[in-house]
Amino acid sequence: MVRIASESLIERLAAWGVDTVFGLPGDGINGIMEGLRRHRDRVRFVLVHHEEAAAFMATGYAKATGRIGVCLATSGPGGIHLLNGLYDAKLDHVPVLAITGMQETSVLGTGYQQEVHLDKLFADVAEYNMMITNPLQLPSLVDQAVRTSYARRGVSHLTLPNDIQVADAGADPYRHVAPARSPVTAPVYLPPAGLPRQEDVEWAAEVLNRAERPAMLVGQGALHARQEVLAVAEALGAPVVKTLPGKAVVPDDSPYTTGGLGLLGTRPSEELMEEADVLFMVGTNFPYSQFLPEVRDTRVVQFEADPTRAGARIATDVPVVCDAKEGLRALLPLLTARNGNAHLAKYQKMMAKWRSDMDALENPDRDPIAPQYAVSVLDDLAADDAILTCDSGTIATWAARHWTIRGEREFYLSGTLASMAPGLPYAIAMQHAHPGRQVIAYVGDGGFSMLMAEFLTAVQHRLPVKVIVNNNNSLGQILWEQMVLGYPEHGVRYAMPEADFSTWARSCGGFGAKVTKSGDVATAIGQALAHDGPALVDIDVNPNEPPMPGKVTYDQAKSFAQAFLKGQPHKAAIATTLFKDRIQKLGD
Repeated sequence: MVRIASESLIERLAAWGVDTVFGLPGDGINGIMEGLRRHRDRVRFVLVHHEEAAAFMATGYAKATGRIGVCLATSGPGGIHLLNGLYDAKLDHVPVLAITGMQETSVLGTGYQQEVHLDKLFADVAEYNMMITNPLQLPSLVDQAVRTSYARRGVSHLTLPNDIQVADAGADPYRHVAPARSPVTAPVYLPPAGLPRQEDVEWAAEVLNRAERPAMLVGQGALHARQEVLAVAEALGAPVVKTLPGKAVVPDDSPYTTGGLGLLGTRPSEELMEEADVLFMVGTNFPYSQFLPEVRDTRVVQFEADPTRAGARIATDVPVVCDAKEGLRALLPLLTARNGNAHLAKYQKMMAKWRSDMDALENPDRDPIAPQYAVSVLDDLAADDAILTCDSGTIATWAARHWTIRGEREFYLSGTLASMAPGLPYAIAMQHAHPGRQVIAYVGDGGFSMLMAEFLTAVQHRLPVKVIVNNNNSLGQILWEQMVLGYPEHGVRYAMPEADFSTWARSCGGFGAKVTKSGDVATAIGQALAHDGPALVDIDVNPNEPPMPGKVTYDQAKSFAQAFLKGQPHKAAIATTLFKDRIQKLGD
């Protein structure tokens, strides 16, 4: 049997340690599918129901493992469908390789069926982007693509014409006229050391040691540096603010953290940003600069792995290019430890009040069900090493504030792209990567309905993912964003009847429960978590519960009032909910 070029592709992926490819077949990649079939003992193919989900799965796999995620789609429309998930990888800086098909070389440029030049289409999303035109280019271009994804923390793309896929792997059909031969490379990536320059660390230590009101802002680039972050926070007496993608950097019950920042963050974090005289940013390129300090009042030290991102959001006095863990280790011996820190104590007291307020909103007696209560039950019942994936929307607010990082828990969402629908595909990929862990997708009805067919994928691959649907029968985040702009809501609530996603789960062969009363929440979630297989709990929550910012500004309150005056259609229900929230906090 002739060894085809697609085998060379798959063999090289296996040499890089790739064990899983997420994708959907098509006639534009039949040769690649044959390569996968011939090497199915080395690389498994996970058949999905939508290419967008395949790209999200590759991204989720990369986020949870640090290893390259790989997705596969056919030519034309299949490749186009990958783009949303690939942009998620690009914007959150994780290594992903997309492989697509292409029409055979003899018809390119003729307007043949499904002729979409995916190499051109992917030019913006991909750090490395190449169409294979000679079998000998494989495997060296696979090496180049994978190495680039790791080095630049982003997407690479290889597209293979049909005839190249099935050509003899050793074929070299062209005469060589250049003084060169096909390169022979190795599947090896050597990561940079990540060590900071000594003079930069000393400079950073000098500024930090002089701080009277220091604050740390940590992001996903510090997820591997928990102990170092906590040690530096202790030495400085600095409260630690976490970006949403960096939620798992330190535990939520740590005496050093003030939680998140921004619209989904906490009041103590926002006030800390207003008061800090030195801000120490570690592993984050936090995009919402409105919530960062005014540079005229605050000095900034930043530890950033990518020199192009150092100082990208706020003027940085001391930019240090390094890996977060390595940089903090080098910094720690240079810091002067503090005792009896009143600055830290002040924010610990504020956080105690904030946590009390959040606990008060987790009221089991509300009708309709308070979304804060539903996620608090999940938080109580889930394992201490559970992985939670989340969609974008109001659920991100509830997860940010009521999903507690403790033990070895992890948390993932589409951080910068903020796409709807990745929660379930992420969970499927992460369950593949961590078969012994409890993996939970916490999703909204809007996001889940976009890629709900992937629950069937979980059943078919016997992946025991758990799905909790926060069902408010609306696009809740957009609803509140419209009102904050001063506009009455429009086009954001779905017509009745509300969807019952539990029936879909049961029809797929999984566990499904529909919950409409608070008293049934704990039982249903407990049964789902205990179920030996995929399980879904669809919870009808109060659609009029606003995801209020940690600190409401005058302009926000004014715009909210304007929306009421202009004819907000559900103002009575919203006002009642806000009143109950206020009473709940006061009565706790």
